[in-house]
Amino acid sequence: MAPRRKNPIRVLVAKPGLDGHDRGAKVLAHAMREAGMEVIYTGLRQTPAMIVNVALEEDVDVVCVSVLSGAHNMLFAEIMAEMRAHAADAIPVLGGGVIPDLDIVQLKEMGVREIFTPGAPLTTITGFIEDLVPA
Repeated sequence: MAPRRKNPIRVLVAKPGLDGHDRGAKVLAHAMREAGMEVIYTGLRQTPAMIVNVALEEDVDVVCVSVLSGAHNMLFAEIMAEMRAHAADAIPVLGGGVIPDLDIVQLKEMGVREIFTPGAPLTTITGFIEDLVPA
């Protein structure tokens, strides 16, 4: 049995760039709340700098980034650079969206911990986060 947490996991769900599709992000946020996590949702069209600033201001444990626009390589590169620039690279960044396998390899090489593509079970994602964040 997993140890009980003193505080809930705090997760930032972010939608960077011009991507206007947030249904999946909202479904994921709901699943995270059902799993007992605190969720901060940035809303649409956030810049990488805005995402990192919110992550720091809200003292989150994990940043989840949803990208469906096809600009994932550029956006994740900018987010990871901002995380390093603010000494926040210890905060795990996870991604989701329609992302080709070859790009997933590149994203992980730049520091993104995991990428979840469409069809990933919500329990797999919340379980991954629970395992990622120490109790």
